[in-house]
This record gives sequence, structure tokens and C-alpha cells, in this order.
Amino acid sequence: MQFHPNELFLLYNPQSNKGKQTKAMATDICSHINEIDALHEKLIPTYWKEVVTMLGLNPADLLDQSHPDYQSKVGENTYTMEGWLEVLARNPELIKAPIAIYNKRAIMCETPTDIMKLAVTSKAGEKVLPHLRGNA
Repeated sequence: MQFHPNELFLLYNPQSNKGKQTKAMATDICSHINEIDALHEKLIPTYWKEVVTMLGLNPADLLDQSHPDYQSKVGENTYTMEGWLEVLARNPELIKAPIAIYNKRAIMCETPTDIMKLAVTSKAGEKVLPHLRGNA
């Protein structure tokens, strides 16, 4: 999948409170948001591979082990990388948090405010929003 640098991709469950809050905060970062409803849009394993690579995480790290269906759908099984990508593709309801991709960076938004970490604009000299600056 091609990610456009001027567009924020938000992969989330639009019915969840965390998803709704994350989307609302996303509009502060970018006016062009490509919403991907994880529950209703079928994403192939190749797409998931690109997402987990950008996140720098293992596919299993994206799954909510406390979800009621986790044990019946994943359980204690061990999978290869391709197997985990299939699990993600077939069970998007198990994704534990929204995933945002912007400016060649990706983040898992475990809290809605995590999306603000993407607010760095690399084209404008790495400017950081004032509330994200550390004490220098």
C-alpha cells in the first residue's frame, strides 16, 4: 500500500471510544485523514506486514490478549510471521488500539493522545509542537 506523506492514515475501530477520540485528535495533525475501518475493510497480510514493519513491532504485539475472543482465535498457538499476519487479517477485532501513519512514521495509539507524537513535521525543519518539547 502506498502511504501519501500529506495524508494521515488511521486504522481503527470507529465504534470504539478510543477510536473516536483518536480520530478527533488526528484532525489537529492533518486535515487529510484516510480512515480505515479495521472491522469492515478487509486488509490483506501484505498490508499488515508493512504496518508492523513501520511500527517496529511484532504482529502479536498488536493484539489485545484480554479480548473475549483472543483465546478461541489465537490461544497458546505459535505462528510464523506469515501466520501472525493472517491472524491480523482475519481477526481485526483483536487489534488493541488505533494505528496512525503519517509522514513515514507509524504509531499505535494506546491512548488517544499518543497520536500527537506524529505531529512532528519533517519537511519544516523538524519543528515540534510546543507541548511536545522536552525540557532543554
